Amino acid sequence: MIHATAIVAPGAVIPESCTVGPYCTLGANVVLGERCELVSHVVLDGHSTFGSGNRIFPFACLGIAPQDLKYNGEPTRFVAGDNNVFREYVTISRGTDGGGGVTRVGSDCLIMAYTHIGHDSSIGNGCILANAATLAGHVTVEDFASVGALCPVHQYCRIGKYAYIGGGTTITQDVLPYSLTSIARDNHAYGLNKVGLERKGFTPEQLKELRGAYRLLCGGKMNVSQALEELRAKLDAGEAGEHVRYLVDFVAASERGVIR
Repeated sequence: MIHATAIVAPGAVIPESCTVGPYCTLGANVVLGERCELVSHVVLDGHSTFGSGNRIFPFACLGIAPQDLKYNGEPTRFVAGDNNVFREYVTISRGTDGGGGVTRVGSDCLIMAYTHIGHDSSIGNGCILANAATLAGHVTVEDFASVGALCPVHQYCRIGKYAYIGGGTTITQDVLPYSLTSIARDNHAYGLNKVGLERKGFTPEQLKELRGAYRLLCGGKMNVSQALEELRAKLDAGEAGEHVRYLVDFVAASERGVIR
């Protein structure tokens, strides 16, 4: 199912179960998995590999050369998992030698229109990047996080698991996992992403533990080091579980500081 107007370079791998619509362009090192659909006017370039069931909408440009003055045509890569949706005008740059060489998108992600994912970034599974989310190079978005519309994310920032970032929020530091983070006039974590966590099956006991952890971390008079010490004591006493441990480890590993 390759439209007559599509241009497919020799060497591209396209299984028979795929659909390549009108005016698409595929480079020689593109590899598609089973049942991928390119609606129309899609550009796939570079050493780009896609899993199965991806749907790519018009004018998306994926695996294109990185926007980096140091890039000199090295054979870096873009890798996408399964069952992602890439909407109109999405741009994703492949990696650079200096950044590890690979830009990644996991599986089951919705990448909405006009989103940009910069070189050497890593997007987890089940993520949502809303319209015109703009990720600089070397950004990490962990599983099930949501980045709102018109959100610029500074290079090297991390967005933790299950976080939700409100639209128009400028991200210059790491975003706490499980949090609702939005520009209120000053960036800070508004508390637990309760509705999102309930939808993902978190139990009332787990939510209670996380609420308590957030009170210590964000709502009290302790500094970050003091709050982490208190939370580690709760973990050692068996008063908190795996999600609080992950939160503590995330904060402890932050190099840019966290929004709270």
